[in-house]
Formats: sequence, C-alpha cells, structure tokens
Amino acid sequence: MSFEKLRIIEPILKALKNEGYTHPTPVQEQSIPIILQRKDLFGCAQTGTGKTAAFAIPVLQLLHEQKQPKQRNAIKALVLTPTRELAMQIQESFEAYGRFTGLNQVVVFGGVSQHSQVNALRRGVDILVATPGRLLDLIEQRIVSLSEVSLLILDEADRMLDMGFVHDVKKIIARTPKQRQTLFFSATMAPAIRKLADSLLTNPSFVEVTPVATTAETIRQSVCFVDKKDKPALLLHLLTNTDMPMALVFARTKHGADRVVKELNRSGVTAEAIHGNKSQQARQKALNQFRSKQIQVLVATDIAARGIDIDELTHVINYELPNVPETYVHRIGRTGRAGAKGIAVSFCDREEKAFLRDIQKLITNVIPVEHDHPFHDASAHSDNRGSFKSPNGVGKTANRFTPRSNQRRPSSPRYHKTVQ
Repeated sequence: MSFEKLRIIEPILKALKNEGYTHPTPVQEQSIPIILQRKDLFGCAQTGTGKTAAFAIPVLQLLHEQKQPKQRNAIKALVLTPTRELAMQIQESFEAYGRFTGLNQVVVFGGVSQHSQVNALRRGVDILVATPGRLLDLIEQRIVSLSEVSLLILDEADRMLDMGFVHDVKKIIARTPKQRQTLFFSATMAPAIRKLADSLLTNPSFVEVTPVATTAETIRQSVCFVDKKDKPALLLHLLTNTDMPMALVFARTKHGADRVVKELNRSGVTAEAIHGNKSQQARQKALNQFRSKQIQVLVATDIAARGIDIDELTHVINYELPNVPETYVHRIGRTGRAGAKGIAVSFCDREEKAFLRDIQKLITNVIPVEHDHPFHDASAHSDNRGSFKSPNGVGKTANRFTPRSNQRRPSSPRYHKTVQ
C-alpha cells in the first residue's frame, strides 16, 4: 500500500516525499480513508504507531479541498493534546505535511508568555493545536473563537483524563459546533475513555492496530537485577561500555531525575533532565540538544516524556520501574517506533520485584534477564523465575522476548471496527 493508493492529493504527497515517507503505517492505512469520508473515528493505538500522521494528513486534505480563495482564516480544525511537547510535535507535523497546501497552523500551550501565541492567532489560523488549560484561558479572554471548527481531534485522550483535564476539555468542546467531525485517539480502552468517546462521537468507526497493553515486536526487552545502591554504576557501565549512542532514561520522580543527571555529568556523560519543575524553555532546549545528539542522555519523568518523538532513538532505560504497569508500555514505546528496532533495559532492585511481576502480567510475557553485567544481584533475581504464568499455565523462563499474539479485544457494538 502506498500513499497514492489512499488518494492523497498531490500537495500533501509532495510534502510526504520530502519527508521520506512512501508507505503508510497500519493505523494510517486504516484511518485515512475513514476520515476522508468525513466519518467520526475512535482510534485505539499505542504511541509510535504513526497516529499523528493518521489524522494530520486527512485533516489537511479535507481543509485544503474546502478552502475558498480569499476566505478569512477562522479556526477550522482543533487538536487538543495533553502536553506542551506533544502539542509542538503535532504542530510541526502539520507544518511538514501541509507545507504546500497554503494552510496555517498555530500551537498554543501554557508555561510561557501568551504574547507571541496571540500575535500568531491574530494573523490567521486554519489549524489550532492546543493544550486544554491555555486554550480555555484564551477562549475566556475572547481571543479565540471555536464557532467555525468543523474538525475536532482529541489526541492521547487517556492521558488528558489521567492529568485531570476532563473538565477543561468538556468546556472547550461545548464551544464547538455540534455539527462537526470528531476524531478520538487513545492508547487505552478504560471505561472512562469509552464514556467520554460515547458523549463526543456520532456513529463512529473503530480502528485498533495494536492490542491494548502490548509492546512493539521490534523492541528487544531485558531486565537487570541490581542492588539499589548500584544503579548509578550500572547505568554508567551501560552508557560507556556498550554501543549506546543515546538513551532516554526514566526516573519515577523529579528529584530522582535530577539526581541521575548530576551523577552522570560528574562521571563525564552529557545529560539533561526534563520534568514538571523545569521551565518550558529549559525542557525544549534539553529536547533539542538530545535530538541533535549534543547530549547523550535525556532523563525524564513520565508526564514530561509522554508524546516525545525522537527519530532513531535506539535505547530506553527504566532506571526505576514504574509502579503503574501500563506506564512501562508507554515508556518503552519511545523506541522501536514506526517499525524501527529498539532496545529497552529495565533496572530492578528487590523493592521493585512486585512492579516487575505486574508488568509481566500485563504484557503476558516474562522479560528476559540480562546476567552479563558486573552488578547482577542474585538475591533480587531469585524469586522472579516462574513468578508469572503464561495463558496456557506454563511458567515462562524465556531467554528472549516473545511477542504477544495479536489477540484483540471485542469492540463495543456501537463502533464499526475495521479489519486490517
């Protein structure tokens, strides 16, 4: 399947070729035709599947086809997303794919002065990408009107609910026309997500390209059992003695992320942290330095890292295991994106063994143990073997990652599920 066969218009095809894109990912292949038919869509897809392009490309095409000469630039498409980093990446995607369409994109988010954002809005905007808090503030100041929005996109809806944005989102949606096309994307299918989707979508189609709570088959996973006090030394060992040109490292807390950066810099490894206590300018600077490989390591907390898209990221390291198993899937999904190969290494001390068991239960696999490092803690490893039973009742002691079978959860009768 090529983008040409999806009947993408020439201006967008030209931009996609410039970006080096020739073949759509599964979520793009399934979603684009539905959106171009002006249908509502519920997309259930993990990060890294190409879902931004899955909605950006058809939205650009629909707006380009309906745009009239000399038409005033009122907001026609609104994209709501939970974090500033993700909002900026989505805007950059719209800009890249739509560079030959004549459509204008603007991004607004909190944590910085609104002055430049307001000026951009006043110059005219076709597509607005926004975080809920800043957008609601601009609406209440009567700087933004959503009265002509014909396309509403909620990206990472599950994360918006997790971060407490549901009331702001509902207030914003109430300002949009009832007659609109709505696209709803979430990585999970929790009851609260279904309830929100039911309230927003009209006779939607349902697309699911990766089963909920699975990890990409292209990611090679391993776990290193290590004493808590030896984690800094193990991290330094991996960064300096293995082929690891750049790594995204996850810590559970902001203080922990700063501590890891301090220890790495002291040892001569260039590293920066991104978390909620960092200013937007500092976070973006660190992200740009990492993307351009000016620094080797980016240390992040979960909220700061959600939605980060870094080309050719090969390694993710869970310095501390998350206490929510679904978070593990999102973390390691930063690598192995869009079919590329990636490596995810997790450190596990004795206090984290319960977290590891929960993760393995969620992904229905035992994560292979890496013994070949100088800080292996046999006592932490001792009761992991056999702690998870596979669906057929046999305890797994695999020495390599075996992808979960593509089992699918039945969709709600209200949704029309597409077939790959």
